[in-house]
Amino acid sequence: GLEWVITLKEAKNYLRVDHSEDDKLIQDLLLSAKKLCMDVGRMDEEQFAENEDTVRTAIFFTLGYLYENRTDPDYHALTLHLRSILFAQREGIL
Repeated sequence: GLEWVITLKEAKNYLRVDHSEDDKLIQDLLLSAKKLCMDVGRMDEEQFAENEDTVRTAIFFTLGYLYENRTDPDYHALTLHLRSILFAQREGIL
């Protein structure tokens, strides 16, 4: 798995959440964010690991977006942002 990328504690710190009521939601969103970043970045787990800094940025961005917009996320807009963040990986530049 990709547990090494971002822990629940790091995710909660990033989201500024200090209660445990949303732990399951945050874990689910974290998994969704990882999968979405892998899809948009066209990366497998090995490539994901090789680009850890950029990947972490992309996952944090996605997690924050999904958490803040959990009732009505705009996946098209989110995907466009992720393409910008992950552009170099998508094009094989890095």
